[in-house]
Amino acid sequence: MDERKLPSAFFLMTGENSFQPTEATIGPWSAELQHGGPPCALLARALRTFPGPDDFQVARLTIEFLGPVPVKSCEIRVTRIRGGKRIELLRGEYLVEGQCCLAATAWRLQADNGVTTELADDFHLPDFPAPHELKPFPGVSYFPYGDALEWRFTQGGFDSLGPATVWTRSRIPLLEGHDLHGLDALVLMVDSANGISAELDIRTWTFVPVDLTVGLYRQPRGEWTGMAARTVMGGEGIGQSSTVVFDRHGKVGQSLHTLFIRPK
Repeated sequence: MDERKLPSAFFLMTGENSFQPTEATIGPWSAELQHGGPPCALLARALRTFPGPDDFQVARLTIEFLGPVPVKSCEIRVTRIRGGKRIELLRGEYLVEGQCCLAATAWRLQADNGVTTELADDFHLPDFPAPHELKPFPGVSYFPYGDALEWRFTQGGFDSLGPATVWTRSRIPLLEGHDLHGLDALVLMVDSANGISAELDIRTWTFVPVDLTVGLYRQPRGEWTGMAARTVMGGEGIGQSSTVVFDRHGKVGQSLHTLFIRPK
């Protein structure tokens, strides 16, 4: 998709809690189905902005994939499961025609700047590469979601198997008329972890994520977020994609997909 022809956003707001996905949400498998990234990011945004103390932030987000997400009008519902002055647990649902496609829980914790000393691990931030031409997934010619993000790989790529590391930047807002928050940008990207780190040919194998968990020890900042992803699997058709997530300032946390794997 030509960047000049991209929709104005991934979603348009049609009501207080209702939204219309645009063509940019479409994944590589069917023009009728969304990629997981945009609806997960919209759900993350709803959980992040749910009314509460100003100093709360999402520290852990888990999303369960209950079924394919069609390119149809949706409703987002958020409820508070466990309230508190410093810690709370929220539940969110992404519904299409009354059917829940995604269910999420998020722990929001009180953030207090300076209360702890930063402690880094041995992760080394990858170089930030110049723009470069990308080869698509084998056999995929129409991938609007992929076109709506800028991808800069430092390891691997769409056209190769194995671990991959990539920087990404969304070319359009998640929601029309609203700036893209760092958390939303990260979730928009990270659902692609199992795709970019695939160990099996997507033309002959299915590796479907049944969930996504993102754990953050600080909030991502800026328009660029990145991930270093790898996939492992046992001999029973079950796998995991584990990912380090980062921004231009360093590592921010990790994510994990659980995969159901079968030959097509």
